Amino acid sequence: MLCLHTSTQPAWLARAIAHTPDILIDHAHCERKAAANALNLLARYPDRTFLRAPLLALAREELEHFEQVLAELDRRGIALTAQAPTGYQAHLFAHVRPGAAKLLDLLLVAALIEARSCERFRLLAEHHPEPDLAALYRGLLEAEARHHGVFVRLAEHEAGARDGVRARLQELAEAECAVLEKLGAKVARIHA
Repeated sequence: MLCLHTSTQPAWLARAIAHTPDILIDHAHCERKAAANALNLLARYPDRTFLRAPLLALAREELEHFEQVLAELDRRGIALTAQAPTGYQAHLFAHVRPGAAKLLDLLLVAALIEARSCERFRLLAEHHPEPDLAALYRGLLEAEARHHGVFVRLAEHEAGARDGVRARLQELAEAECAVLEKLGAKVARIHA
């Protein structure tokens, strides 16, 4: 179901495993941002009542994940530090159209971010040499896939048609592929 146009390269996995503290810190920030994004969408579009229940549930779950990752950082004695943005999200959001199509695109970009997280969590779940971390990522995989689906379904509801949404999702997936290519693989981050 994930609509990604490219698979993560093996070099990313090797870098992620070699820099586990950096990945955990980044992951914590990703969960916090995902919760904030869901709440921001509710604040920007209060008239779209169909967003309320799914996005509130998603925000709560993302905050629970944030707490889980913070607990893992604490268990390892790793401080949550600030990070400079990689540009991944900014480059994706640059493809959001203004006007009437804006909400549709915001929902689809969120779906793509969740899809990439899901794909990379699966890699970490399958290959991380530390069983506790593999289990953590295995536990988060299903939620990321579900969140991807939630955003796609909300986009379909907003558009009123599935086919147009799928075509736009494919366009944005191509853009996401280009963003990853442009950013290269310089740091150990979930979305870089």
